[in-house]
Amino acid sequence: MESEIRPLNPIALDLGPLQIHWYGIIITVGIVLALILAMRESERRGLQKETFLDLILYAVPIAILSARIYYVIFQWDYYSQNPGDIIKIWNGGIAIHGALIGSVITAIVFAKKRNISFWKLADIAAPSILLGQAIGRWGNFMNQEAHGGEVSRAFLENLMLPDWIINQMYIEGVYYHPTFLYESLWNFAGVIILILLRRVNLRRGELFLGYVIWYSIGRYFVEGLRTDSLMLTDTLRIAQVISIVLIVIAVGLITIRRLKGYSKEGYLES
Repeated sequence: MESEIRPLNPIALDLGPLQIHWYGIIITVGIVLALILAMRESERRGLQKETFLDLILYAVPIAILSARIYYVIFQWDYYSQNPGDIIKIWNGGIAIHGALIGSVITAIVFAKKRNISFWKLADIAAPSILLGQAIGRWGNFMNQEAHGGEVSRAFLENLMLPDWIINQMYIEGVYYHPTFLYESLWNFAGVIILILLRRVNLRRGELFLGYVIWYSIGRYFVEGLRTDSLMLTDTLRIAQVISIVLIVIAVGLITIRRLKGYSKEGYLES
């Protein structure tokens, strides 16, 4: 049976010199759905409908570029010897933490130029960002990357996974943890929680900081299962270190902003 397993084709459309990869399609779908969600909420919060459309025109290319730069920096031993591969993002190799850094910087500058509160923008965008991440992880699935360590087929079957997922986790004669799925499900759950938290009327900035905490907790544990982690040292995984730092910063900002009175307005009041 296992000898007959064929992985899903990562190329959706082959037009000779032009190949359209599922990775790119899935990332694009995630961006579009995230944008729709953010635009609908921004109208309810009193912003012009085009605000997030304008923002994303800057944020997406900068996020992709910064995500790739981040990844290449921590894989420089390879890319210094294969510089032609640096531009091949369709083969995977973009780091979400790099994308977040680029996106946040872009949003800060954008908010200042438009005279809009960055925290208001960030709160509205929080569920959308997580939705995009949840969908985007399926690009890793199509590329058979970002998986965990070895497991048995029985282990995957006990997770009640459909055969098309189990079979895609069969890579070069071995089954692997579908860590893309673990993180995707965690993120989808986070989207629901963040949307529900809107009704709680958290103070301005706390919905976004809640996103940072939720995502970082999930990423920390999922990263511990992965076999392709970017490493800071022989034992320290970069994503886990950054996740801990982000949790500390987010909790600290929530505490300081409340104590100092920087976040008096509620989400529904802003």
